[in-house]
Amino acid sequence: MLASLTGCENDAGLSPFASDGCSLFPDSSMLTRDEWCSCCFLHDLAYWRGGTAIERETADRNLKACVQQKTGDAALAKIMYEGVRFGGSPYFYNWYRWGYGWSYDRKYQALTMHEKALAEEQEKRYFGNGETGFCDR
Repeated sequence: MLASLTGCENDAGLSPFASDGCSLFPDSSMLTRDEWCSCCFLHDLAYWRGGTAIERETADRNLKACVQQKTGDAALAKIMYEGVRFGGSPYFYNWYRWGYGWSYDRKYQALTMHEKALAEEQEKRYFGNGETGFCDR
């Protein structure tokens, strides 16, 4: 009984996953038709889940590498990287901050095993509902 109460309490602590693509940045180029929205979607998965400062740095570096690989544009990748490094801090009260699936007071905090399982279940639920990602809409 205690385990189920704890599980319900933690379920309420992690909001369902949602993505807005590249947040305050375009999802693609109108000139070259290069698309990097899928990079932002994967970045949103990491940001929603949250975790440590090192995990955030890894997510941001992965975004930069993905954008570079998709577009071949090192300057664009660097601009996006610098933007998320500055604007994605968990200390800013915005919807696109690090750990946005959790409450604002979480900041940098490693996920417990239970929280990791909860996040994985939320992801399965998201994709199990036929969602393929923000960019495919």
